[in-house]
Amino acid sequence: MKELLEVLAKSLVDHPDEVHVNQVVGERSVVLELSVHPDDVGKVIGKQGRIANAIRTVVNAAAVKEHKRVNVEILS
Repeated sequence: MKELLEVLAKSLVDHPDEVHVNQVVGERSVVLELSVHPDDVGKVIGKQGRIANAIRTVVNAAAVKEHKRVNVEILS
């Protein structure tokens, strides 16, 4: 799921070198912290958070196969 989030984020931003994903694994849940270049935060969030919601939906769909709950947090 970490790799999926990295690929999605890198395809959206102007500075793909500065995309970093930190994964915090719990017993039943995973927190993915996405940090991008400050200029790219708006591109990852999108208008009214639509891009961020789409990213969360795709990552959650991938997490269902592993019976985990995923929370994607976007850090600036």
